[in-house]
Amino acid sequence: MLNIHPATREDIPTLLSLIRGLAAYEKKSDKVVVSDQDLVRDAFGPQPKFRVLIAEWEGKPCGYASFFYFYSTFQGRAALFLEDLFVLEQFRGNGIGKALLVAVAKLAIKEDCYGLRWEVLDWNRPAIEFYEKLGAIFLNERKVVAFDQEALRRVAGQNKS
Repeated sequence: MLNIHPATREDIPTLLSLIRGLAAYEKKSDKVVVSDQDLVRDAFGPQPKFRVLIAEWEGKPCGYASFFYFYSTFQGRAALFLEDLFVLEQFRGNGIGKALLVAVAKLAIKEDCYGLRWEVLDWNRPAIEFYEKLGAIFLNERKVVAFDQEALRRVAGQNKS
């Protein structure tokens, strides 16, 4: 059966493995540079930057959800941003992804968040269809904008010399 629980420090090797599984699915394995120490500092340190739920199917790790707060000045309240929602391929079709999403949604409600947001890759039709069936709203009027580390330094006037 399915068990979902908040990640602990002891789950770090499992979490790293699942993160690598997501990266492989997204064809971005070469982008994973996160270390055990990064996860200890950022998920379990004195000022956690994000939280994680781990899903286990019959005692075996099978997926995870990572999320964090963001704030809306319009709403005057926080919401949760779902950074990752991933289930290993061999466990898909068992309702694990939906159960993880439900667990995060329940946390958002319990914590008086005004909503939950996330992004989906435009080529990931199975995920898009899954979210559509659940009634997700797609914010097509928005574009995702990002600075990578080099652009960040350039904009901040801290170019490498």
